[in-house]
Amino acid sequence: MATSRQRFLDTLEFKNVNPRWLRTSGAWQETLDVWRTQGYQGQPLDQYFGVDRIMRVDPYYGPVPEFEYTVVEEDERTVTYINHEGILMREFKQHRDTSMPQFIKFPVENEADFEKLRAERLVLNLEQRLSPQWRARVAAGGVAGRVSEDLMRAESLYKDASAQDDPPRQCWADRWGGYFGSIRNMMGVENLCRAFYDQPRLLERMMEERTEAMITITEKVLEVTSFDVFWFWEDMAYKTAPLVGPQMFRKFAFHHYRRVVDWMHSHGIKHVGLDSDGNIDLLLPIWVEAGIDHIWPFEVQAGMDINKVRAKYGHSLALLGGIDKRCVAAGGDVMRREVERVMPVVEDGGYIPELDHSAPPDISWPDYCVYIEYLKFRLGRG
Repeated sequence: MATSRQRFLDTLEFKNVNPRWLRTSGAWQETLDVWRTQGYQGQPLDQYFGVDRIMRVDPYYGPVPEFEYTVVEEDERTVTYINHEGILMREFKQHRDTSMPQFIKFPVENEADFEKLRAERLVLNLEQRLSPQWRARVAAGGVAGRVSEDLMRAESLYKDASAQDDPPRQCWADRWGGYFGSIRNMMGVENLCRAFYDQPRLLERMMEERTEAMITITEKVLEVTSFDVFWFWEDMAYKTAPLVGPQMFRKFAFHHYRRVVDWMHSHGIKHVGLDSDGNIDLLLPIWVEAGIDHIWPFEVQAGMDINKVRAKYGHSLALLGGIDKRCVAAGGDVMRREVERVMPVVEDGGYIPELDHSAPPDISWPDYCVYIEYLKFRLGRG
C-alpha cells in the first residue's frame, strides 16, 4: 500500500488514491477540555481514529525574540495584556479560544515603527528560529513551529511513528505567512485597510519584507529538513466578502505571492497551499493565478460551497475542508446528509473532506466519534 505521504500528494494531483487520505481537523483547546468530561482521554485524534496526519516542520515566522507577555490590567472576567506579537489586547478569562479578543493597540502605526520592529525582531535570528529544540522536534517527528505545551507533550506519543506511516511534511508560515493576515498582526484591521490608500509605500515595504522573510527562513529550513507543501496564512475575509477589495489586493500582493510560489517550485516544493477563513470567493482567482494549488477550510456558514468551487475551478484547485461543523454538532441524519453533500467532490478527486475549521465545543465527543466513523465508512476506510 502507498504511504500516507504518497496518498496525500496523489490526492493533490487528482490521482486515484486507495485508501483515500483523511485527517481530523483538530479541535480548540476548550473543545478538548469539554471532551475530556465526555470520555475523551487525550490521545492524538489521528491515532485514536486511525486516520492520516501531516507532520509540520515549520519554525516560527513571526517576531523573534518574541515580545514579553505583560499583564497591563486584570479583573474578574477579563485580562488586558501585551502578547508575544506585541499586540495590546483584552480577552475573557473563560472561553478565550472561542470568543474574539478586543485588540487595543498594535506595534506598527508608521514607517518608523515598522523599521524598528523589522530591525529588532523580524531579522533571521537563526539560533532562535531554528533552535536546538526546534531541530530536536523535527528530528523526532513532532509538531514544529510555535506550539503549546499540550502539543509538546503529545509529541512523545508519536515517537517512531513517522518512520512507520511516512506522513506528508508541511512548512506552514501560519500567522506570519501572507500579505494581509501578517500585516494585520502588525497594524490592526482598520489601520491596514486605510494603509492601502494612505500609506501605500509602507504597505509595499511590509509586503516585501514578508516575502524576503518567507524565502530566507524557508531556505534555512531546507538546509535542515525536507517538506512536501508550503502554506500561506491570510484569514482575510468575513462572512460575506474579503476585508479588502480584490482589485486593490491584487495590485499590492499578487507579485509577492508569485515570487514566493516560484521560489518554492524552484526548490522542489511542488505544492503551495493557503489557509483563509470567511467568504473568499473574490480572492480565489488571485490565488489560483499566483500558483496556489490547494486551499482550506471553505467555511460553509460564510457561504463557501466546495461543489460550486469545484464547478468553477475544476482540477486547477485542490480542496480541503468544506464540511459544515454546525451539521456535525447537530449529529444524526443532519450530519450524514452533510457528509453526503460533499461526496460528489470526493469522487471527482483532489479533495480531502474535513470540517470547515477546528471542532468547536458544541460538537460533543460522542457526535464527533460518530461523524469520523461515518466519514471513514463513506471513504471506504471503515
